[in-house]
Amino acid sequence: MALSKRAPVVRPDLEQIFRAAYPRVVAVAARVLGSRDEAEDVAQEVFLTFGRSDVPAGEALPWLSVAAAHTALNHIRTGKRRAGRERAGRPDDAVVPDVADAVVALEERRRVRATLARLPRKQAVALVLRHSGLSYAEVAAALDLSPGSVGTTVRRAESALRKELNA
Repeated sequence: MALSKRAPVVRPDLEQIFRAAYPRVVAVAARVLGSRDEAEDVAQEVFLTFGRSDVPAGEALPWLSVAAAHTALNHIRTGKRRAGRERAGRPDDAVVPDVADAVVALEERRRVRATLARLPRKQAVALVLRHSGLSYAEVAAALDLSPGSVGTTVRRAESALRKELNA
């Protein structure tokens, strides 16, 4: 009896959901990572996982948004971004208006991202989703919270972020 290899089962609605949700998934990941290229890599990971999942189509957007935030935070936490930064080069003839300002801005963004990665997961995800343009109701649905507690969670996350950055 010959063994047959089966192709992984992929959801039949994947293409439709991908077309509808891809911009938001990339936007959420880019908000965390600060890089569209890296955000697109995260989106690929998220959609690969989603494609093999049994998440109902009606819950796809919240699920994908949370998965994008989690995956992007994981990239920061595990240091996978280092390889991308090391590969990224700038042509010798590139003009930088003010190198000092660019360095300060880059360092500040790194500090914010590192601090965000140290926040409790639910707070970090709520903050990212809310600042990525999701409504309180969408964040609540995505994180299984009441809409009223989203505001509290986001405010606590912002407060913790500020406290860490000012320390």
